[in-house]
Amino acid sequence: MILDHTFTDINGTTVSFRDLAEQNKFFIVVNVASECGNTPQYAQLQELHDKYSDKGLVIIGFPSNDFGSQEPGSNEDIKEFCSKEYNATFLMSEKINILGENAHPIYKYIHEAANMTTPWNFTKYLINNSGKVLSARDPQSNPLDMTEWIEAQINPIVVVDNAN
Repeated sequence: MILDHTFTDINGTTVSFRDLAEQNKFFIVVNVASECGNTPQYAQLQELHDKYSDKGLVIIGFPSNDFGSQEPGSNEDIKEFCSKEYNATFLMSEKINILGENAHPIYKYIHEAANMTTPWNFTKYLINNSGKVLSARDPQSNPLDMTEWIEAQINPIVVVDNAN
């Protein structure tokens, strides 16, 4: 379960999915890279963060150099790039491996749960506050297209069974 996992953020602090979920948070997990054709999506991810972070959305970027060597920088380089180029303030992990035997345990779990074997930079995973990986979104998909899903997490439809 994703709630059993922790990671180290880009500043060196341990972050627990369980602790966040207990605060009724839900997640967009996205592997990111500074030199990818999809890098401008940082702007849309930040827009979602600005609009919904106070309503429970946690966006977590996981930088990785596993795809086309498109994230060659250090954690400091990544942090500076994201701040300077996109004013990104959403949660970022330290640089990790996403593929292969050295893949971070979070990504081993997510890939299995999403039944996805070949992600790329900016593949987005939607995870509810119970820790269930609901779906994966294509790397080219615009993050703003997830607004309906986000709204549904904030205001879930409650089905009342009055048949009894």
